[in-house]
Amino acid sequence: MKRASMMGVTKVTRREANAGILASAIVAAAPALAAETIVLPPPRSTGGKPLIEALKLRRSTREYSDRALPSQVLSDLLWAAFGVNRPSGDRTAPYWRHIMVIDVYAAMADGVWFYDPKRHALVPHSRDDIRVQTGQQDFVGTAPLNLIYVAHGERMQDVPPEERRLYASVDAGFIGQNVYLFCASEGLATVFRGAVDTAKLGQTMQLGKDQFVTFAQTVGYSRS
Repeated sequence: MKRASMMGVTKVTRREANAGILASAIVAAAPALAAETIVLPPPRSTGGKPLIEALKLRRSTREYSDRALPSQVLSDLLWAAFGVNRPSGDRTAPYWRHIMVIDVYAAMADGVWFYDPKRHALVPHSRDDIRVQTGQQDFVGTAPLNLIYVAHGERMQDVPPEERRLYASVDAGFIGQNVYLFCASEGLATVFRGAVDTAKLGQTMQLGKDQFVTFAQTVGYSRS
């Protein structure tokens, strides 16, 4: 792919693009590249703390450094959240009636990205930095990553519309707990948040008429 510059045209390889956006992670320095799908590094299949130790360390944190998440950590995090973990295409978190109603979006300084588990890739959704709109606490605007859990109501045909948020919230909670355990294992900070103006955030994200935001979850390094 090519990136335009003031002095002409500079060739940029996919590896350089990935490194430029994800390794400095979450920097707003490359808006011209924000329209490119980013194939994440393969998630690591070994390492991490034992489950019991991770459970002991699991906690919510509300003070964050603006330190960037390395690309490998971001890759492992998204896979742990709701990635594909077997040849059948099933995921790391369970889901209601075997219907995948939750999509995971990543709100970062360089825009909003849709996590595509099948390709293990970040697909651009918006170039705007909307982190401050993902919650009502001050820290959400400067933390490097806010995950947004978006539900597809149209996939829940057997559930009355007034009950769909409840079922979707359960699935979002499963994903959120995966993120908690990953963060405990990796020394990251996180908090699952319900203090979100979900209707306004959905409008900002220009979601479909049957889609809605359930919760958000902040991830980063603790400031303490």
